[in-house]
Amino acid sequence: MLTTHRSDNLLRKGLKLSHLRLLAALADTEQLTQAAAAVGVTQPAASRLVAEIERIVGAPVHERTGRGIGLTALGRALALRAQRIRLELDDAARDLAEIAMGGVGHVRIGSVTGPALDRVLPALQRERSLHPNVSVEVVVLASDALCEQLLAGRLDFAVARLPEGPRTEPLTFVPMEREPIALIARRGHPLLRGPAPLTLQDVLTYDWVMPSPESLLTRTLMARLHDLGLPSPTQRLLTASFLLTLAVLQRSDAVAAVSAATAAQFASGEAAAFDLLPVDIGVEVEAFGLITRERVSLTPASQRFADLILGQPAPR
Repeated sequence: MLTTHRSDNLLRKGLKLSHLRLLAALADTEQLTQAAAAVGVTQPAASRLVAEIERIVGAPVHERTGRGIGLTALGRALALRAQRIRLELDDAARDLAEIAMGGVGHVRIGSVTGPALDRVLPALQRERSLHPNVSVEVVVLASDALCEQLLAGRLDFAVARLPEGPRTEPLTFVPMEREPIALIARRGHPLLRGPAPLTLQDVLTYDWVMPSPESLLTRTLMARLHDLGLPSPTQRLLTASFLLTLAVLQRSDAVAAVSAATAAQFASGEAAAFDLLPVDIGVEVEAFGLITRERVSLTPASQRFADLILGQPAPR
């Protein structure tokens, strides 16, 4: 005896793409008026669609709240599937457009700072030489923020680290390499003028510009100092902004811990405004990798770009 799948039942009962689009919009906005506008229907039409959904599934999918509309547990489960279907259809449309136009496409990449410089940038240069009509959007943020954007469908893939703690998000991770950390300061810094070999104790007498205490880099570095029996550095500025970090270093005697790849980009050459401090802090941050949404196929242009990044040789 054959078993009828639940999806077949929903389709037979009349569940349509318009229902799923509205549910996805309700999950995003929690306002019926805004959801209706997002899918291009009037509010009365949206109310009818909600009523049809509840008739089809045989249970309420929404409830009134003080600020608008909240989805029930059943409604949230169905809306989550609807959002995934919407993302799949958006990706399918991009696939068709790329194939029809031949060599044209748009790639949306997220990356943490170090890999953005030594992995994404060389891949971007290579891709532009091979496919000049492909446009690329690169977002540089912390790993947690990048994974949120990836799950929301605003990125095709990310070069980052998976969020810590238990994960229920459907993400696939291909590890690439661990990231060594180095210390940089402005060119002409007093630490670079001393005759004796530089030590970590010497560097700890200056301010350090660091990300937040919760960041992986800060926690890893603080653990290393603790293991060496050294105090925590003075941190008068905490920021995740790399541009602000560089600006502070240029205008003060502060130092900063950054990835070795980042240090190599900004602290090399005669015209560089920064120098690498000659002290080995012995710290590596856990491996970054290529993160994609599970069971989601990349568009041809995005897959080509991801392959270039994965095939990029690791810098020395």
